Amino acid sequence: MKSNTIIAALTTAALLITLSSLAYAASHREAPLTALDEKADITDFFAFVSYDDATKVTLILSVDPLLEPGNGPNYFPFDPEILYAIRIDNDKDAIEDVTFEVQFQTEIRAPNVFTGFVGTDGGIAAPENSPAPVASGTPLIPPAITTLEGPGSEGLSLRQTYTVTLVKGSGRGASRTKLATGLIAVPSNVGPRTMPDYDSLAIQGIHNLGGGVQVFAGTVEDPFYIDLGAAFDTFNFRESVAPGVLSAAQDANDNLNFAPDEVAGYNVNVIAIEVPITLLTADGALHAANEPEAVIGTWGTTSRPRVKVYSTRPRQEALTSRSFVQIQRMGNPLINELIIGTGFKNEWSRSAPANDDQFADFALDPLLARVFNALTEGALAIPAPPRTDLLPLVQYMAPICPGCTKADTGPIADLLRLNTAIPPTAAANRSRLGFLADDTAGFPNGRRVSDDVTDIAARVVAGGVLAAPFPGYDPEVNGRLGDGVNSNDTAYQETFPYVGFAQSGRNSRHIDPNEMGCDGICPED
Repeated sequence: MKSNTIIAALTTAALLITLSSLAYAASHREAPLTALDEKADITDFFAFVSYDDATKVTLILSVDPLLEPGNGPNYFPFDPEILYAIRIDNDKDAIEDVTFEVQFQTEIRAPNVFTGFVGTDGGIAAPENSPAPVASGTPLIPPAITTLEGPGSEGLSLRQTYTVTLVKGSGRGASRTKLATGLIAVPSNVGPRTMPDYDSLAIQGIHNLGGGVQVFAGTVEDPFYIDLGAAFDTFNFRESVAPGVLSAAQDANDNLNFAPDEVAGYNVNVIAIEVPITLLTADGALHAANEPEAVIGTWGTTSRPRVKVYSTRPRQEALTSRSFVQIQRMGNPLINELIIGTGFKNEWSRSAPANDDQFADFALDPLLARVFNALTEGALAIPAPPRTDLLPLVQYMAPICPGCTKADTGPIADLLRLNTAIPPTAAANRSRLGFLADDTAGFPNGRRVSDDVTDIAARVVAGGVLAAPFPGYDPEVNGRLGDGVNSNDTAYQETFPYVGFAQSGRNSRHIDPNEMGCDGICPED
């Protein structure tokens, strides 16, 4: 094979790997293992100072990607076999010091009903011409579902409850405290006949555990947004300036999309918990932004039992071991997706953040940057390796931790670091570009649900904005990389749990590339 053919083949293979990574920039089926185990797939992880209370932090773990709202009859329960965990490092060693574990239980309250949820109005009885043995007037369809328990919940057949456990420390020496049991998860939004006031129903799923702790678990609108189709079509983005480069006007508009949000109309399962900052810091105190103690590292994990044994008896449930093995983890929304090679993604997903130095070479010369450089025929210049500009994403250092010294940086580890002393930004002043737009309360200082991590990740990894200036750097190119999707299809909430409640199974829809639906026309070319 001629050398130019070999180069072309290698370039094509590298491009395809990177395309797969970018298209799911927030972990929607990004690794081979989780592509086959969607229930354990962490789609997104968020950590931010609560918008309405600067003394608290909200942590959100999203799992099970691209849930079609109308896909019944059982919809999308959490997996009772999975151990869901939100982990916090507060002493800079990339090992969890505080963990919130969540496990679910499933009950079928109406085993003879063919769907998980049923109901309408005040309920309907069998009509006069009802054939025997069901007599006329026999209650047949229960009332519409208006509550999670008690009267009004009769049609909620498939119901999940969950337990929240607080773990302090790690390993065998950790202490464990059950914060709550029997909490009811919010079901999917079946539709207006079955659940006529879904938002009121979902609000009932916000549970106050005392001590300033709130928790919510259930199906919600997917807060992520991206032009998936263009990314998969060899970065065939719809901007007019250059592939993947927004105009100044496009980049400045956080409320208008110039490409279709192809996650629009889908749901996802989330576990959200709001806790006082003093529960998370090493000394149980609040700190100033320039103090290292103010900064925590956060991430989420999903784990399955090490052993599962099926019974030959159909009605007997499988037996599972009490020890677990990690399936997936997520801290930053770009490390595994944009930097780690596909052949190493499973290994990365199942490893601990404290051992991430074994993957450091991927960040020193990221393939994504070279792909953008090639696609723009050099118009987008990239930094020369080694890419030490990415270190602030994987260590405790400025600007997220301005008070950290060399002794505080800790090991290279993929943690979503949050300075708990930086107050939340008011909604009117919030920028989708977070720290890159001087909105210091946003990604990569933690991550809010509205942060445009696709554009931020592209600019940081491919555009090298943290390495600027370097030869050939052009802020109007490197600093304006983006997919043209600048906002979510559904409004977020300004109070806990901050995400939008689930899309309706009957009335939801998706936005196609050539139709109205982006507050403007999403162009074909």
